[in-house]
Amino acid sequence: MTFSEAPLENPPVPRDAATVILLRDTDEGMEVFLQRRVAAMAFAAGMTVFPGGGVDKRDADASVSWAGPPAADWADWFGGTEPVGRALVCAAVRETFEESGVLLAGTAEAVVADAARYAHAREQLVSRELSLAAFLAENALTLRADLLRPWAHWITPPQEKRRYDTRFFVAVLPEGQHADGATTEAESSGWQRPQDALADAEAGRSMLMPPTWHTLTELAELSSTAEALAAERKVRAIVPTLVREGDKIRVILGDDE
Repeated sequence: MTFSEAPLENPPVPRDAATVILLRDTDEGMEVFLQRRVAAMAFAAGMTVFPGGGVDKRDADASVSWAGPPAADWADWFGGTEPVGRALVCAAVRETFEESGVLLAGTAEAVVADAARYAHAREQLVSRELSLAAFLAENALTLRADLLRPWAHWITPPQEKRRYDTRFFVAVLPEGQHADGATTEAESSGWQRPQDALADAEAGRSMLMPPTWHTLTELAELSSTAEALAAERKVRAIVPTLVREGDKIRVILGDDE
């Protein structure tokens, strides 16, 4: 993460983005799916992150077959208009499928158990040859917004040349599905307990951006995916303040954390 002492004179308007904290239960405890971004990425190069990315203008397509909380509810939870709420949920589902192969879709009664059968469509989504709405319609699939929960809202500080207005969702790996690292954006992917991911960062074996570090700290306090899904979250927009203290950078949140 780059750092400058002061905000840019004309900081760019943050782009809407969605990130999904994908979880699973194991005998050793709850794990989270993480990916280390390739060093050539323009944003967060080399960082360990959750799957996610920017909203595509086609993500706001109202024709998407939908099950679960309506777009208006997501707009209330995250702040914004109904089209933005719809676009964020669609981006969350699309980006999770593109980057990890996990598909939060199915029918109103059941979730897809084998997402690998849609591998070609996944490639077309990545290349933008296909929109999420078209993919779902062509395969008679319904977006399952009920598998997602709102978790957090982070906005890139004005010191950065690339800024994102990112809403964080939490979801549990659907039964029968597998998360992979088949994306050109990550050099490695895998599951870790939140506390182990934090230990790697503290030991210098990985790098975490402030939202990722903060989220992993919260998850480390939970014992299961059910507890994560049931957590009562009051989502508020957080714009971290970065302060240089010697050779270190201190991150200050709105509550002086």
